[in-house]
Amino acid sequence: MADRPASWRMPTPKQMQKMAATVPRRTPPMRGLPPNEDLPPEYWQAVLQDPRAGGGRPDHSVSGRLLQLRQIPQHLLRVGCRRCGRMVEIHKADAARLYGPEAIWRDVGRRLLDNTCRSRTGRHEEDGCWPTFDMS
Repeated sequence: MADRPASWRMPTPKQMQKMAATVPRRTPPMRGLPPNEDLPPEYWQAVLQDPRAGGGRPDHSVSGRLLQLRQIPQHLLRVGCRRCGRMVEIHKADAARLYGPEAIWRDVGRRLLDNTCRSRTGRHEEDGCWPTFDMS
C-alpha cells in the first residue's frame, strides 16, 4: 500500500473551477409552477384520459395476487415455485378457514410454499421458493 492520502485522486479547487467553466450552462426551458398555483387543465385532462385511471375492479391477471381471499372469484388457488417446479393447490374455502378471509393471496401462497420448501441453503438471501401465483 502506498502512503499517499486519498486526496491525490480528487482534483484541486482550481482544476474543479476549470472543469466547471468548460461545461455548457443549461437553463431550464420553462420555469416550474409556484407552490400556490394550480396545475394546468391539460395535465388533469391527460390524467383522466389515462387508461389506468379507470378505477373499478382491479385486473386479476395483473394484481390478482394482491387481492384478499374474499375478493377472489375462483374456488381453486394455485401457487407454484419457479425454483423447484413444485405446485401447491388449495381451495379458497380452506385458505379462508386457515388464514382468514381478509388474508392477501400473495401472503397465503408464500406461506404455503415456505411451509414445505425443499430449497434451504441457510442463507437468508437464497432461502425459500420463488412463487408464481395462479387462480383457476
